[in-house]
Amino acid sequence: MKISDNLEKQAALDLAEDSREEEWKFESFVGELFKGNFRWDLVHPYRVQAESDKTIGDKVCSELELVLKEHLDPDAVDKNEEVPKSALDALKKHGYFGMKIPKEYGGMGLSVVNYTRAMALVGSYCGSTAVWLSAHQSIGVPQPLKMFGTKSQKEKYFPQLAKGAVSAFALTEPDVGSDPAKMTTTATPVDDGENYLINGDKLYITNGPAADLLIVMAMTPSIMVAGKERKQITAFIVPTDDPGFEVIHKCSFMGIRGIENGWLRFTNVKVSKTDIIGDIGKGLKVALATLNTGRLTIPAISTASGKACMVMVKHWANERVQWGNKIGEHQAVQIKLAKMAADTFAMESISELTAVWADNENADIRLEAAMAKYFGSEVSCAIADETLQIRGGRGFETADSLRARGESPFPVERMVRDLRINRIIEGTSEIMQLFIAREAMDVHIKFIMGILSPKKGASLLGAFWKAIKFYSFWYPKQWIRLPKLYNVSALSRENRCHLTYISKTSKKLARSLFHTMGKYQTKLEKEQMILAKFVDIGTDLFAMSASLAHAEYLLSQDNADKNIQNVVNLFCTQARHRIKSNFKLVSKKDRKLIKSVSEWLVDGDISARTQGIVQPEIVNQKNG
Repeated sequence: MKISDNLEKQAALDLAEDSREEEWKFESFVGELFKGNFRWDLVHPYRVQAESDKTIGDKVCSELELVLKEHLDPDAVDKNEEVPKSALDALKKHGYFGMKIPKEYGGMGLSVVNYTRAMALVGSYCGSTAVWLSAHQSIGVPQPLKMFGTKSQKEKYFPQLAKGAVSAFALTEPDVGSDPAKMTTTATPVDDGENYLINGDKLYITNGPAADLLIVMAMTPSIMVAGKERKQITAFIVPTDDPGFEVIHKCSFMGIRGIENGWLRFTNVKVSKTDIIGDIGKGLKVALATLNTGRLTIPAISTASGKACMVMVKHWANERVQWGNKIGEHQAVQIKLAKMAADTFAMESISELTAVWADNENADIRLEAAMAKYFGSEVSCAIADETLQIRGGRGFETADSLRARGESPFPVERMVRDLRINRIIEGTSEIMQLFIAREAMDVHIKFIMGILSPKKGASLLGAFWKAIKFYSFWYPKQWIRLPKLYNVSALSRENRCHLTYISKTSKKLARSLFHTMGKYQTKLEKEQMILAKFVDIGTDLFAMSASLAHAEYLLSQDNADKNIQNVVNLFCTQARHRIKSNFKLVSKKDRKLIKSVSEWLVDGDISARTQGIVQPEIVNQKNG
């Protein structure tokens, strides 16, 4: 590797580290899990929405459903590749573009829970419309303005947004995805720093072609820190009616076909310094903090899709007869049905719990929100695919075609296409794994890297002493398992056993992660296969914990559905199988083979293996 490559990589790492939330202001349930500490008290009693807030949410969702059904045909949206202006106008008129905006500025001022409930409802009906609302409110101007905006910025922009001004978040560029250090869009100070000129291109900007306001991430002049140049990304609010802004291209996709997404260009767009969100150089920090809450929309929509699939397969399992029996009586189908119900319950448990934590503002949810997004997007895609498989040809057939033949117009094939994007947007599943792994290892990085790579002026002896004090107490605890009785009353004996398993396995996860860090040290970042397995183990432990706490709450209510015992037991049992497999895969010796074959595919001559096809058209991205 060239020296310049190393410097570029280090610059990217420095930028990422500088943009992290360094301190853990509140306790994190998942953070404790990765440290080998199963804090059942943080999830039990299960956190539920306050009854007064639920009443508000019930009314909002009831009215929203009426608006959707009156003004929107989701199959027509998919076919025509647009959400009708009349439907968008109706949503704006009733305030649904201002759900997260405080009431004093003309918005609804909904809680996080009620907002995610509303988005789940929309997502179960029309994925494209859900994206319109989510891109605008979850990551567009309203959320960062609410978290980081000045009083004058809020007074200027919130009323516009509450009335229906559409917003978007512009980070991605044609050559820049998850590595913002390579960003080429610049914001150059002019007029003695009173204004900035923005120049550059942004790609895949959802709502961008239709937006009235944008959050634009751009490189501002670098600064020197400890003798090294440090890049600075700054967030700006940019009205799209400013001279120099243009939409170069509107993108079309396999799913969510009614969205507005495109390639945007900025040519000397002048923006006032008063429209900087947060502070100069803090744009990426603003983006990451915004996403902690913004990501909660996807698990809510994922849960809603799982529930919709349950309704559709229940109908088909009872209606369709094969070989003299309803297909729901065939074991091959029962396996899929049971897993669907169990996984949907787990998605719901994680989504609800994390949203309540976000409202209460008494927990650090950066890990939980990332896991909820990762788990929900992966599981919901699998559920939709299995729903299609169960319905066979009718799953593959469009809703319009089914309706024309007089059958139930279940939009399964549309759901499969619409849900697929959730594994990509707001951080791909692979990026989520790396993000979670970095945050999960934070406690060890602070101690170990303080010794291996001490900061300038730091005492090496002091770093050694701090590490020794911590690990002499922490490490032996990871091998000690003391009998513990958990405060539960409604869970079955089998489900209570899962609690003991989580406690034991969190310790195994913690020491395995520690051993792996000791083995690879600064090279651990390259072992992404290992880190991914650790993240999957932690995610399953979190899902098990949330599901058990949720089940305990539901079973303690009057007229409780006792089938919940079996649902949560099935999920936990299957999660334990996955965890066992992932621990084995961590130590497998096939990584060299994977590396060798992938390098051959990327760098070698594969012509002999790709004969007999019409070769795809390839455009040189740099020149074409």
